[in-house]
Amino acid sequence: MSFELIKKVNDAQKKSSVVAARSGDTVRVHQKIKEGTKERIQIFEGVVIRTDRNDSHTARITVRKVASGVGVEKSFLIHSPLVEKIEITRRSKVRRNFLSFLRERSGKSTRLKNQNFDRDSVNDVHDAAAEAEEARLKEVAAANHEAKMAEKAADEADLLAKQAEVEARHSEEA
Repeated sequence: MSFELIKKVNDAQKKSSVVAARSGDTVRVHQKIKEGTKERIQIFEGVVIRTDRNDSHTARITVRKVASGVGVEKSFLIHSPLVEKIEITRRSKVRRNFLSFLRERSGKSTRLKNQNFDRDSVNDVHDAAAEAEEARLKEVAAANHEAKMAEKAADEADLLAKQAEVEARHSEEA
């Protein structure tokens, strides 16, 4: 196998447009979670403490947050189909790529110096495939809801018919 062929396959797996998250950014990662037959989107918000291989199809960010007093770190492959979108909420000034020193700190000492940035223009990344997938999930949810409502209405109609039949029988007997 030639290197050009491998490169072509790797580039085909990349998303066309991705938010450029860097270390020190506070991000909200929208991740697709499958539970049985259902799908939902879960949001993980925290500080990016590491970025790896930014130009590769295996680009990764590591996000850290403190939940119930316990530090939680999660690594996300940026080009994974399970990652719907990454939204930058805050940008901080840092001088390192790997912010491992945040692990030992707690409280006010974990604060990073805020940096002004244009949030709308940074997060304005349109991925047609992701938007189409989100629209498809909404349509599926709406269709499921309509089916449940139709089933409920049919059951209610059956109950009303049975009630009318019982009332008719009682009126004949009296």
